[in-house]
Amino acid sequence: MEKTEKSIALKRQKREAEQTNKLFIGVLNFETAEESLRNCYQQREELRDCVVLRDPSSQRSRRCGFVTFSSMTEVDEMPTGPHSIDGIVLEPKHVSQKQHLDSGVFFGH
Repeated sequence: MEKTEKSIALKRQKREAEQTNKLFIGVLNFETAEESLRNCYQQREELRDCVVLRDPSSQRSRRCGFVTFSSMTEVDEMPTGPHSIDGIVLEPKHVSQKQHLDSGVFFGH
């Protein structure tokens, strides 16, 4: 039983650490693909993942996505100022793990 509790705690810590390295990108253009989002945020090789959320049945963009960096330092070093893709000014927000888990819904801060 102890081994299971430890492995669960380690997985939770890893997931929480990853969440702090993640930005929620709201209000994307319907035409924006992962490649465009990646090109906008990949300043160096530290970008780990890039996802545009899509409706499961239609595969149409939900006009938002997530960008995950290798460390919180990378998130903090992102140039400030407006970024735009496909004619839309992006609204990046840090993912808050606690708010996400408490409500079941994402909230940025």
